[in-house]
Amino acid sequence: MILTSLTKYREAGLLILRVALGMIFICAHGWPHLAAGIGKWRELGHAMHAVHIHFAPVFWGFMAAFSESIGAALFVVGLLFRPACILLAITMAVASIVELKAGGVGGASHAIELCIVFFSFIFIGPGKYSADKS
Repeated sequence: MILTSLTKYREAGLLILRVALGMIFICAHGWPHLAAGIGKWRELGHAMHAVHIHFAPVFWGFMAAFSESIGAALFVVGLLFRPACILLAITMAVASIVELKAGGVGGASHAIELCIVFFSFIFIGPGKYSADKS
């Protein structure tokens, strides 16, 4: 009985989680990185050195900024949800590796947590209140 009454709020919970996490991600990471331009993209792209990719830092930095902003916006709306989650999880995986190399688990914990959340959402889906409705 109790479980049944709690599960009826599952869809609302997914919506709240998507909107809150996505908006914070856009405001704190995505838009500032995307709007900063080529210099910031190059700086972000150098993070790929941690995974032994040494070419096209501007491209990789733009892709990180794109996933943190446009990908997070798609995450909020629930449109192209799983591809957006894949981009966000990959971005956070690279950030985790960079932070682990720089300062250990303490500095990387936030990126690791977000990587796990976005990876988990690939399987959970956006919920009923989304543009994808899956």
